[in-house]
Amino acid sequence: MSTAEALTGPRSIRVSFEFFPPADEAMAAMLWKSLERLAPLAPSFVSVTYGADGSTRERTHDVVTRIQRETPLTGAPHLTCIGAARGEILGIARAYWEEGIRHLVALRGDPPSREAPYQPHPGGFAYAADLVAGLKRVAPFDISVAAYPEVHPEARSAQADLDNLKRKIDAGASRAITQFFFDSDIFLRFRDRCAAAGIAAPIVPGILPITRFPQVLRFAARCGTAVPSWLHERFAGLEADDETRRLLAASVAIEQVESLKRHGVREFHFYTLNRSELTYAICHALGLRPPARPLPPAARTGAPA
Repeated sequence: MSTAEALTGPRSIRVSFEFFPPADEAMAAMLWKSLERLAPLAPSFVSVTYGADGSTRERTHDVVTRIQRETPLTGAPHLTCIGAARGEILGIARAYWEEGIRHLVALRGDPPSREAPYQPHPGGFAYAADLVAGLKRVAPFDISVAAYPEVHPEARSAQADLDNLKRKIDAGASRAITQFFFDSDIFLRFRDRCAAAGIAAPIVPGILPITRFPQVLRFAARCGTAVPSWLHERFAGLEADDETRRLLAASVAIEQVESLKRHGVREFHFYTLNRSELTYAICHALGLRPPARPLPPAARTGAPA
């Protein structure tokens, strides 16, 4: 029996986690502590983000290759169309394959300045569907792409956004991971629309545990995620109350994943922000448990050590 089967049983819940490359030693320590804490949950993969303008390329590479070398986890670096020609991006992909990395997250990426409209790099991949197709010509990577239940902010329409997702899947992507959301009905309607459009690949909900509410509001404003009024009310006045905020954040996320689970969702992707506490608690509520460690003989018999 595999670790994942031992962990979850026949009605398995699968999870994956996202991290970002640390900018300093303190952040690096927090990242590796979080990875160590979450690793026993046997995630399908752990992804590592890529700066909007490719600025974290080397740090992303260093984190992913260390994950691959030093842990039992499957590392999945992000690759984007931003700031590089096709040959350069495909060269990075070939190097990853040679290092044993088989899973990638392929994204269009955001321009360095969010105020500026997106412009494809001259000689580069224009959009994520083009990037997926190019990567699949390099090697048979397992590729995840992004999906937007509340529509990408730059899309002409919801239908155009859905058509773009289908192009990514048709180009060879294995699954789509959604932008975070807080209304489960929005995800479920989006999943139905994907099925009606002939998208057979899994649509994996992206879950963002709320560590700091003002930060979540900034993230939501950038990507077009609606933050319900009840969520504003629940976190009002807690800016200086870390303990209560953590308890409420765990409660909100557990309610969300339990609601999705009741509707047949069996795979979840967590945006950890390099912290493990909330993600671990939510996974526990989903029923994920690390394999039990056998007690030493003295503990089993009650004999003195």
